[in-house]
Amino acid sequence: MKRALISDIHSNLEALTGVLDDIDRLGITEIYCLGDVVGYGPNPRECIDLCLDLSVSILGNHDQAAIFDPDGFNPVALRAIYWTREALEARQGAAAENNRRWDFLGELPRFRSEDEFLFVHGSPRDPTNEYVFPEDVYNQRKMDILFDRFDRYCFQGHTHIPGIFSAGHHFTSPEECGHEFKLAEDKIMVNVGSVGQPRDGDPRACYVVLTEHVLTFRRVDYDFDVTIKKIYDNPDLDNMLGDRLREGR
Repeated sequence: MKRALISDIHSNLEALTGVLDDIDRLGITEIYCLGDVVGYGPNPRECIDLCLDLSVSILGNHDQAAIFDPDGFNPVALRAIYWTREALEARQGAAAENNRRWDFLGELPRFRSEDEFLFVHGSPRDPTNEYVFPEDVYNQRKMDILFDRFDRYCFQGHTHIPGIFSAGHHFTSPEECGHEFKLAEDKIMVNVGSVGQPRDGDPRACYVVLTEHVLTFRRVDYDFDVTIKKIYDNPDLDNMLGDRLREGR
């Protein structure tokens, strides 16, 4: 069975639409979202609507912050979250549509476990909030603890930096493995990258296609200038949230 794993959409409708079109062209119907549908970007309502009927969706820290009191957010992210709440509460559509969006966010699980596969937003230790960066491979204690928390394969997002963590304390970027990695007996953690706000120097939307034996990193071009203009035109969204889309940072 083929599955598409997406994460960190961050209210970027153009990026999400491009990725969903790419997934459709591949004939994939099983789509897992690993969190952060909202936050940062200008189209939270529309992005939620596109994710309502995905196969699996998991709670991200920005999704959580839209519902509860945000914790640990920088001023730019916090301002975007407060605006996101206002956008979701606006009476621009039917009450039933608004309620369905809030219900979607409120019912998101913190993780999904399927046999030897674990799907989280942050890490296997803290599914919603813990970051696992490439440089964490030098923190042997942290990596050992994380690898003890799952059986074989863990997929996550949160950092917006795609790649593969191996049990031997090594990080492999998509470029280093030719964008394809064969699943074996060894434990791995995989960051699937970000659809709506990549931070690895490549502005294209990123996601992963997973089969029983292989995972493939895919990049999708989209018209980020359209998204950037929407951000610039919104006084509650900092211009840097648009600038970083052009730079992939």
